Amino acid sequence: MISRRGKKKALIAVGHKIIVATYHIIKNKVAYQEPVLYTRSDNNRKNKQIRNYLAKLKELGIEIKNVQTVPIIN
Repeated sequence: MISRRGKKKALIAVGHKIIVATYHIIKNKVAYQEPVLYTRSDNNRKNKQIRNYLAKLKELGIEIKNVQTVPIIN
């Protein structure tokens, strides 16, 4: 985010996320739960990107074999 918006705006955005999370924790009286970083849709997106890049390389005349994709986590 720093590269897109700048350091100050990134710091404000992170601070805002912390404040919002704290508000909901206090309001709902629940324990904090670490967010899931890798979801099924993320892995599907990565696999789609891999396929697209392989197709572009094939168009350029470069063929790559035995490519590992990202495992899909349920």
